[in-house]
Amino acid sequence: MLVVFAIFYLGFHAVSGDRGLYALFRETRKLDTLTMQLEEVRAERLALEHKVKLLSGQSLDLDMLDEQVRRILGLTGNDEIVYFLDEEDKAK
Repeated sequence: MLVVFAIFYLGFHAVSGDRGLYALFRETRKLDTLTMQLEEVRAERLALEHKVKLLSGQSLDLDMLDEQVRRILGLTGNDEIVYFLDEEDKAK
């Protein structure tokens, strides 16, 4: 009887608890979620680094500079129409 109780006790704690199988599955799902978030942040960082590179002094992209001036300061000519597209629209 004592052996059955010991097996049940050890089996229960192997499945549940802070270091059991349920905790392993929970932490694995959490790791997957965080990995996806990390990839999104890395992609965003690369896009921002590319924008900064285009605006750096060594390789100044005049179109990018013009776009940023228009976006931030709202400068347009009287005979100009400016359309700003969302990043999602550019991907389509």
